[in-house]
Amino acid sequence: MLDYVDTGLSANSVPYDEGLTLQRAVHQAVVSGQRPDTVILLEHEPVYTAGKRTSPDERPVDGTPVVDVDRGGKITWHGPGQLVGYPIIRLAEPVDVVGYVRRLEGVLIDVLGGFGVDGSRVEGRSGVWIVRDGTEEKIAAIGIRVADGVTMHGFALNCSNSLEPYSRIVACGIRDAGVTTMTRVLGRTVTPADVADAVRARLDAEFSPELVA
Repeated sequence: MLDYVDTGLSANSVPYDEGLTLQRAVHQAVVSGQRPDTVILLEHEPVYTAGKRTSPDERPVDGTPVVDVDRGGKITWHGPGQLVGYPIIRLAEPVDVVGYVRRLEGVLIDVLGGFGVDGSRVEGRSGVWIVRDGTEEKIAAIGIRVADGVTMHGFALNCSNSLEPYSRIVACGIRDAGVTTMTRVLGRTVTPADVADAVRARLDAEFSPELVA
């Protein structure tokens, strides 16, 4: 079974810098063999984070601070109402980064399906999408890094968060699609705490057999 660190769900959102410090410490412990593969689940205080491929015109134009991080992908937003997961997992050799991203997408698609949300992949775009009447809306973003064979960063699943912060950026560098949440799709409030157990169960099913001593 994977180990879990649950910190900052619901009323206790975690500042991004604190979450990143925790993530790095756990990553080092997994790399060194001092702890098993671990998943950190949390909600962040509101923050924009920019991956290595973010271009200047995708950033906020109103001076809103942005944290530059060492993951793949482009700029996105994190904040209350969004379930953020950082799987820190040793991948089998040879490391298949794209395959790992597809597996995360599959986990989230299955979780969404359990709540009656029809999530899907969109060719050429990472993450999980809601496609209705030809319109694509992103419901979960994925941005990862692999160092010393162990993953960092991960996914952000929109549960009950506001969508207003996305209006200030070009989310994930995509100009021709929208963003949505589970709450908006279902017409009822679904919080990160409501979804966390299902996420744990699917991550266990997908990644526990891959644990390496």
